[in-house]
Amino acid sequence: MQDGSGRNSRTRISTGNPGLDDILGGGFDPHRLYLYEGRPGAGKTTLALQFLLDGARNGERVLYITLSESQRELELVAERHGWDLSAVEVVEMVPSEEMLEQEQEMTLLHPAEVELGQTTRRILDRVEQVNPTRVVVDSLSELRLLAQDSLRYRRQVLALKQFFANRNCTVVLLDDMTSHEGDLQLHSISHGVVLLEQLVIDYGAERRRMRVIKMRGIAFRGGFHDMKIVHGGIEVYPRLVASEHHTEFIGEYTPSGSNELDRMLGGGLERGTNALLIGAAGVGKSSLTLTYAMAAADRGERVALFAFDEVRGTVVARSQALGLDLEAAMESGRVLFQQIDPAEMSPGEFAAIVRRRVEVDGARMVVIDSLNGYLNAMPDGRFLILQMHELLSYLAQQGVVTLLVLAQHGMVGVTEAPVDLSYLSDAVLMLRYFEHAGRVRRAISVMKKRSGYHEPTVREFQLGPGGLLLGPPLSGFSGVLAGVPTYTGSDEPLLPGDGRAGS
Repeated sequence: MQDGSGRNSRTRISTGNPGLDDILGGGFDPHRLYLYEGRPGAGKTTLALQFLLDGARNGERVLYITLSESQRELELVAERHGWDLSAVEVVEMVPSEEMLEQEQEMTLLHPAEVELGQTTRRILDRVEQVNPTRVVVDSLSELRLLAQDSLRYRRQVLALKQFFANRNCTVVLLDDMTSHEGDLQLHSISHGVVLLEQLVIDYGAERRRMRVIKMRGIAFRGGFHDMKIVHGGIEVYPRLVASEHHTEFIGEYTPSGSNELDRMLGGGLERGTNALLIGAAGVGKSSLTLTYAMAAADRGERVALFAFDEVRGTVVARSQALGLDLEAAMESGRVLFQQIDPAEMSPGEFAAIVRRRVEVDGARMVVIDSLNGYLNAMPDGRFLILQMHELLSYLAQQGVVTLLVLAQHGMVGVTEAPVDLSYLSDAVLMLRYFEHAGRVRRAISVMKKRSGYHEPTVREFQLGPGGLLLGPPLSGFSGVLAGVPTYTGSDEPLLPGDGRAGS
């Protein structure tokens, strides 16, 4: 495999971050100058230290030149991440007040033309002493201050670039973007530019993301990629591109645990398809997905269950009411339960967790309960459908059966979903309340099945200790799905009992 410059991609060096390496398709071209830019707190220092520590692990000499932070501050950052900086040469060059007040001109042209400024000369001298293969300069805002104007600043950076190029050294420059907005001098000089951002949303934890703005000769994955600072460094979650992932599988039917429901679905749900369960709160959507999950677990398959709205205890209690031993399936590892806090998790991180459950843990069924919670995790709901499209396409290409729960606004009468995902769904099951003889009952119908035949009927259902119980078609009713049913038949088609279900 070759990149755009004609060099073999196997000559690349790691950035020290697996997620960034994945975005770049292998890492950096060696012996080039790169720029990490972002506001203070975006994660530049942490990402740069990962770059140096990767080189140190490979036995390389690495150098961290700090013009803004003290060595003790860097050591504290490393300590919090559990890193050992003993193999990293740290040079502290925080400019003194006396140096900033000097009136001597700090212009830096090419080394053969003029004398270097004091700070830059100290940097180059130390590089010559250590002779590193990887260097980080933190941060350029100090050099910009010493240069006093943009022309001198650009000449300084150009001279640094030429100096390092002649030493076969890979350099990462950090910039906190204190220059005037729209100043792209560093972009034109750098071989590659990585932007780090920290976003503050109205509620919940701040979100961080990364974007590769430029990378000469490298075909990288564009757009924003969510990331998170955790113990051990920065976790980058590359934007999911479904077309990059495909696994051969057989599109066989997956039983639901109810023969009657499988018949309504024309045999069941095929592998590599998804089903959307839509209805009012409490009508039985989550309970129905539990029957699917336990049927898969009983077959020896692994199921990944993501709960946005409920805690583990509530889900286990519901399963017990349905006669399902979900807790035992969780303890055995057949059901992988994970509660998601939408205020603390970005969509990119969620997609990465789903991928891990499928590719590492071998999950063959994924349950997302509910999409309402997932929608709340999005800083901008306009992109929910695009995010979900990629995720569902990825799961389909992995041969995974996906069950999605979506609660509609309102209980009876005219109800409305917060987002329309029906066109992305291979099958749509609608669950409805209806009233008859002073009792609230529940009805189910298959509104869509993209892959084949489905039964076009509306049936009453109950969920209880005996599992899912379906009645015959409600032929004596009209208007059940509209929420205003009219009954003209006898009581015989209706199921006995109180129709208890749950959400």
